Amino acid sequence: QVQLVESGGGLVQAGGSLRLSCAASGSIFRLNAMGWYRQAPGNQRELVASITRDGSTNYADSLKGRFTISGDNAKNTVYLRMNSLKPEDTAVYYCNADHVTRSGFGSRYWGQGTQVTVSS
Repeated sequence: QVQLVESGGGLVQAGGSLRLSCAASGSIFRLNAMGWYRQAPGNQRELVASITRDGSTNYADSLKGRFTISGDNAKNTVYLRMNSLKPEDTAVYYCNADHVTRSGFGSRYWGQGTQVTVSS
């Protein structure tokens, strides 16, 4: 089992910045990728950004230029830097991790989420 713990959410004014962190722990063999999704009230969960073990990144088109994902393989941690925040960025942000066991079995794990609220 892999546990994910997010931190760094909170209340920020429009135009401000936040940095989210997500640390993975537990029985980790290899994390192939980690990422962030978000879900606003009444909306489906949507991809924010993801990063592979070799550093390749993928972003939601609407967030490119404002959000930056980075990772630390040694710490099994992924970060999300969010700049120029807008009220529409308000959501619960979830971390996920794609884990592979020594025998090649893959699983996706999710964190419990951290609330980001952007006031106008």
